[in-house]
Amino acid sequence: MQKILVLNSGSSSMKFQLLAMPSEKVIASGMVDRIGQADALIKLKGENDQLTEKGDFKNHQIALNKVAQWLTEDVLKSPEEIVAIGHRVVHGGSHFKEPTLITGAVKSNIKELFGLAPLHNPANLEGIEVAEKVFPNAIQVAVFDTAFHQSIPEKAFRYAIPKKLADEEGIRLYGFHGTSHQYVNRQAADHLKNPAAKMVILHLGNGCSATAIQDGQSVDHSLGFGPLSGLVMGTRSGDIDPSVMLYLLKKGYLEKELSDFLNKQSGMLGLTGESDLREIIRKYEAGDQECKLALELNTYRIKKYIGAYAAALNGLDALVFTAGIGENSALIRELVCSEMEFLGIAIDPSKNEKGEIEIQADESKVRVLVIPTNEELEIARQTYQLI
Repeated sequence: MQKILVLNSGSSSMKFQLLAMPSEKVIASGMVDRIGQADALIKLKGENDQLTEKGDFKNHQIALNKVAQWLTEDVLKSPEEIVAIGHRVVHGGSHFKEPTLITGAVKSNIKELFGLAPLHNPANLEGIEVAEKVFPNAIQVAVFDTAFHQSIPEKAFRYAIPKKLADEEGIRLYGFHGTSHQYVNRQAADHLKNPAAKMVILHLGNGCSATAIQDGQSVDHSLGFGPLSGLVMGTRSGDIDPSVMLYLLKKGYLEKELSDFLNKQSGMLGLTGESDLREIIRKYEAGDQECKLALELNTYRIKKYIGAYAAALNGLDALVFTAGIGENSALIRELVCSEMEFLGIAIDPSKNEKGEIEIQADESKVRVLVIPTNEELEIARQTYQLI
């Protein structure tokens, strides 16, 4: 048995799981939310102990030190019991196509990609550097969100820009949420008993993405050069006409202002003033017209991607919902699947409300699945295989 710690460092959060491999038993898990805010919250759960408390976790190092202290005092006899730490890293560019042992050169490459994932790669690197200090004897492994999408063919990952510029600057579609899509792809294929199934997987959370799957591989994906394009997200715009950015540049907006505008002030937050879907749904059900428009706009964009990917795949065996919103919001699933009979998609309202694994109606030609993602387990598996 080898104990592997998985760290998923977000821009303002840190999730972890401690797993015994290869049994995949979860020994401990938890998260620190709202890092950098005065009302940060930490939740830790072990086999015989739980901890929930608010605190002023000013940065990721303070948060991870708290997690490490709890693990060593209540779960482990010694920090040396952790043989490896698997880190989620969002953007691997064209450098990384598989899990990678972390070296100084690897960290430099991750840093070079900050501009492509400004909300994520800096936090991912910070998690790595903090973990190296807190657990100096553990093997550090990077698992990249972009790696699963390296199978996307050139006709799908190329942009229609000058080839010389694209090649020199590495401008192409990379794709993200790869560990989630890879895990859910396997679970769905096993459930369908069809490893060659044509699927569209919808990862719907604060960040959102759609992946077209064929023969177990990613063949197209909604997020592109950076994790900003595609579907409407919590604070990110999704698809937007590039002319808007050129127009705002002419109006005198600075690069940072545009980055904040697209990454932190848009999406559902920009449409409603709220980024928490639960609050948006509450207002929607109370008749708020802005929230009604926002949910209609959001799910309309999702429908367009389903239609496009069904065409690209030349058929569709299954539509799969996953991640926080995809797994838990019956309303979003209902809005996405409504008026999709032409594609053979219809859901059973009762099954949808219950969140059953299969929620399609009897007459639906496409199976509609709700499959919880488990990025931490996928990272643990890939880390274990590497070491």
